[in-house]
Parts: sequence; C-alpha cells; structure tokens
Amino acid sequence: MLYLWIGFAILLFINIVIVVLFMKQKKMCVNLTKQLQENQEYVVQLTKKDRILASEIGEMRAGILGLGKRVAELESMTQQVSTRQEEIAASDPDSRLYSRAAKLIEKGADVQEIMQECDLPRAEAELMVSLHRK
Repeated sequence: MLYLWIGFAILLFINIVIVVLFMKQKKMCVNLTKQLQENQEYVVQLTKKDRILASEIGEMRAGILGLGKRVAELESMTQQVSTRQEEIAASDPDSRLYSRAAKLIEKGADVQEIMQECDLPRAEAELMVSLHRK
C-alpha cells in the first residue's frame, strides 16, 4: 500500500509540474501574441509614415523641377536684357562718352582731364565727378 501512495504522490507531483508548465507556456503565448499585435500595429504606423514621406518627396521633386524651370527662364531673360543693354550702349555714342568718363573718374581723373578726353562741357564733367565719387 505504501507503494501505491508513493506512486500516487509521484503522479500528483507530475500533474502539478505539467499544470505549472502549461500555465507558464500559456502566459508566454499570451505575451507573444500581445507582442505580435504591437509589432503589427508598429508596422502599420511605419507604412503610413512611409507613404506620407513618399508623397512629400514627390511634392518636393515637383517643386524643385518648377524652380529649375523658373531659374532657367530668369537666366534667359537676364541674358536677353544684358544683350539689349549692350546693343543700346553700342548704338548710343553719348553713352560711350559717359562710360569712358566714368572709367576715367574711377581711375582718379579730374574735371579738366574728363573735359579734354571725353569732349564734355565743364558742367557735365563736374556733375559726373560729383556723382561717381559719392
């Protein structure tokens, strides 16, 4: 009879161990399921952020392309204006005299030198000197 009780005690102990292990395994399964759900939610959030960022990058690209076109247009317009200014300066003989007078003033020429070199009246030479030296 003692062997029966020992056998029964062993079986009871084994059952308790199995129940404890089962409960631990169930708890681990619940934790893993919870962690899996959290990870899935995180992946969904990252996917949304990825879409938003991709959209923003697309908008930025479009903006940059528009700016590039506008810069090219402005460069073209600037070149045209510069060319036109050069044409006007070349076609106007008086502007060449005034440009020459301005260069002489930058080099330090006085009123008398400007009058002689550019064939300008004294009043214009004095005006040029006073305007360019300020």
